[in-house]
Amino acid sequence: MSVLYAIGFNLQVLPDRLKSKVMTFGELSGYFEKLEETSSRLSLIDILVELFSHVETNEVAKVAYLIQGRVAPFYEPVEIGMAEKGVAKAVAQAYSVPLEEVAAEYGRVGDFGKVASRMSSKFKIQSSKLTVGEVFEELKKVAGTSGEGAVEKKLNLLVGLLKQVDPVSAKHLVRIPLGTTRLGIGDPTVLDAFAVAKLGDKKQRKVLEEAYNKTSDLGLIGETLWKEGLKGVEELDVEVGRPIRSELAERLPDPQTILQKFGGEAHAQYKYDGFRVQIHKNGDEVRLFSRNLEETTAMMPEIIAGALKQVKAATAIFDSEALAFNPESDEFLPFQETTKRRRKYNVDEVSKQIPLKSFVFDIMYLDGKPLIDLPLRERLRRLAEVISGDETLVPQPGEFTDSVKRVTELFNDALAKGLEGLLLKKPDSKYEAGARNFNWVKLKRHSAGELKDTIDCVILGYIFGRGKRASFGAGALLVGIYDKRKDEFVTVSKIGTGLSDEEWREIHARADKIKVDHKPPRVNSILEPSVWIKPEIVIEVLADEITKSPVHTAGKTDSEPGYALRFPRLVRFRGADRRAEDATTVKELLEMYKQQYKKT
Repeated sequence: MSVLYAIGFNLQVLPDRLKSKVMTFGELSGYFEKLEETSSRLSLIDILVELFSHVETNEVAKVAYLIQGRVAPFYEPVEIGMAEKGVAKAVAQAYSVPLEEVAAEYGRVGDFGKVASRMSSKFKIQSSKLTVGEVFEELKKVAGTSGEGAVEKKLNLLVGLLKQVDPVSAKHLVRIPLGTTRLGIGDPTVLDAFAVAKLGDKKQRKVLEEAYNKTSDLGLIGETLWKEGLKGVEELDVEVGRPIRSELAERLPDPQTILQKFGGEAHAQYKYDGFRVQIHKNGDEVRLFSRNLEETTAMMPEIIAGALKQVKAATAIFDSEALAFNPESDEFLPFQETTKRRRKYNVDEVSKQIPLKSFVFDIMYLDGKPLIDLPLRERLRRLAEVISGDETLVPQPGEFTDSVKRVTELFNDALAKGLEGLLLKKPDSKYEAGARNFNWVKLKRHSAGELKDTIDCVILGYIFGRGKRASFGAGALLVGIYDKRKDEFVTVSKIGTGLSDEEWREIHARADKIKVDHKPPRVNSILEPSVWIKPEIVIEVLADEITKSPVHTAGKTDSEPGYALRFPRLVRFRGADRRAEDATTVKELLEMYKQQYKKT
């Protein structure tokens, strides 16, 4: 609970004349400074509660987006995006220093935020008088600037802001257009802070999470809560053009266990290894979103054309998996080939060389009505009625079965086709946005002597290499998984095998862009790597088994050791659509530990 509430201080009962004034960007930056300096999640919540308790209703959404380093929800294609060269020029112009001096300082400290802060200190601006709203609107102008002369216009807008802010504000301001904010705050932590700041405790926090899973918009949740209270949040629902957070699958070891878990019957669909694509059709407009809420519409023109041609509905939302295929042999290509379609340039040319098909396995909205609360059987019936043909969008009716033998046959058939395995679902389950539970279970291939499934890990840091690896700058990776209950990342292994020389160099190059000088917030680790990095890079790992370990924090309690991977090796980098919070959870790892010695 927040310190403010622990001492009985309730802002809701204060008279209007004593409530907070409009917040300046300097005040907000002061809170950002506190957030950056702490690695305790409870402390993060306390600081955020204090922040939101001083925010006016019309500022809540803007503050929520700025915490995310954004000026709009993640699904909106609004990118402030400025290159390092542009930011360096802006800092040099704002503070009348040579560009060479800015570049040299950046080379020394590796953070343009710190560079701007040090350069601005010479101007002796004590406090930024610009309001949060004013800075937010200027940053929106930066994001909205395009066309001829856009680079210069963006530069001038940022220069204008930098001239009016104090050193701490300058530090956090320049990180936003660079996409290098270092607050490390997860969405669940912000939702906790909303609940405590506005409702007094976390009792109704689940209502906020359910609304967020339907809308994918933290700013909307905050603004609605402040304006309309909990009742307004409860009324937020699925809308076309606003992505739903994807439902995810749990793991069970074999068909018999899955059927028992489901009460004797399951719905089986092939599990494809491609891009998760959520398809939104609104009349003649089609928008596509990845599982991490990024809009991918411009990358997949054939899926847009397929939706316009094949979908017999005015409005609809589908869940699907897109795969690249060879049109000559009609064979599907490996995941590494599909990843080549995640590009912003030469899309039409590449789409002809590596076309996509999208396997549609669920429908969540149809002609003005959300379907997520309908049972799976009914959703699949609607899906079969609304998509005609299978030219680009390929409906996946799957199969209902109560037979272990039939599930095994389908599983073997999937492997024979080169697929990952099966996705089995509870026949009467709703579409639970953002949930990872046993309504969906994945059954994947495994190798003798290894775990029955791979594990998605997040790179938390790296240890300097020795000998030959010293030239790569990294000799072993410290990796972790996600503890959803605590909204933190916990360590599960060090990995030093399974990477080629080229991959080691890639790790080093990618990690150095997101390295930090102290343990990131939401990371719980006993081990100390040579370099900490922000938990963003997700990798797929295979190991022989899960063992107990006193030095790792996955599943660790005051009385029990943690869990670790034995003989881990990297299989591949996960796609950019895989968020760190989508990594394997502690709950999944403990279930795998229990099941790893059972025979399939």
